[in-house]
Amino acid sequence: MATAKEEREFARERAKHLKEKAKAYKAAKKAGTLDERQLAPEHLRYLRRKRIFEKVWPIARFLILFGLCFVILYPLIYMISTAFRPSVQMNDPSVIWLPKSLTFSNIIEVWDATNFGETLLNTLLLNMVCSVLSVGVCAVTGYGFARFEFKGKMILFAIVIMQIIVPPQITVIPLYLQYSFFNPLGIVDAFAAGGAKEFLGMTIKMSDDGTQHYVSLINNPIVMYAPALMANGIKSGLFILIFRQFFKGLPKELEDAAYLDGCGPFKTFIKIMVPNAASSFLTVFLFSIVWYWNDYYISSTFFNNNHTVAIALRRLSTTLDHELFNGTQVSTRRKIVWLEAGCLLSIAPILVMYIFLQKYFTEGLERSGLVG
Repeated sequence: MATAKEEREFARERAKHLKEKAKAYKAAKKAGTLDERQLAPEHLRYLRRKRIFEKVWPIARFLILFGLCFVILYPLIYMISTAFRPSVQMNDPSVIWLPKSLTFSNIIEVWDATNFGETLLNTLLLNMVCSVLSVGVCAVTGYGFARFEFKGKMILFAIVIMQIIVPPQITVIPLYLQYSFFNPLGIVDAFAAGGAKEFLGMTIKMSDDGTQHYVSLINNPIVMYAPALMANGIKSGLFILIFRQFFKGLPKELEDAAYLDGCGPFKTFIKIMVPNAASSFLTVFLFSIVWYWNDYYISSTFFNNNHTVAIALRRLSTTLDHELFNGTQVSTRRKIVWLEAGCLLSIAPILVMYIFLQKYFTEGLERSGLVG
């Protein structure tokens, strides 16, 4: 049995040792030279969990990303696999992903059945003109909202936001009636009173009640060009917002320096702002191309005989029944290879464009303020 004196001596030695250990731990922690023997048990458990997490997380991250990529890319992989597969192999249980033989006849037959060459040219002409008009007008509008103060600015910007919020289905019927009986401010009546038979190359017609003259813009590209020119095309509200956010992020000193050099607002926009906003212009242009390319609702409303890729794809099943199966309605399973070939044809131009421009597209998104 230890005496009281020996116990007191032991307690002093133990307290001194713990104090020195704590002091050494603090010094090592401050210097970043901790030894595991100096760590407390809870710190050791934390480091052990951290090592396990660092080893397991890369594997788990790869599995998660691989699974997400497969889910996202599955339709595209299946489309490519099916589009170049002979139709007889669709009923072959041994063929799952890789066909036993490849054929381009599906692509050729769909191309001929849909008259894809002419359809593609019509779509490109419509898309390019609308996209260029939309980008130019929305850029000027976004610059005005970002840099100038004027009466009614907040009200007008609220209208821009409404363009984003309100779906086009709400406004398409009034627009259809306006384009079907086009007579703005009685201009067509004035032309008819002067003896004209045509207005902008279109035949002037008389209403049923005989009270006014009008022209029909249905099936005329003007119904797509005019909204784009007035900053009211497809997704124009979003494009204005993108340009506004980008121009607000540019230093005000750029404009001040241009004004000191004698540049007016328009020249400043062309010489200073446009070169600095090249990435945003490309981003908006790509967005516009894709949305006009995929548009079916508005195009099918205003065009009855002007085919675009989206309309041709929407009617592809009926077209195949008429062109390849002599008007007989067949099951989707039987004509799936031609349907997938048509889908591949419709997205091929967009995929090629994105492959070559995706670097600038991503950079434009980062600089436009749409992502954090």
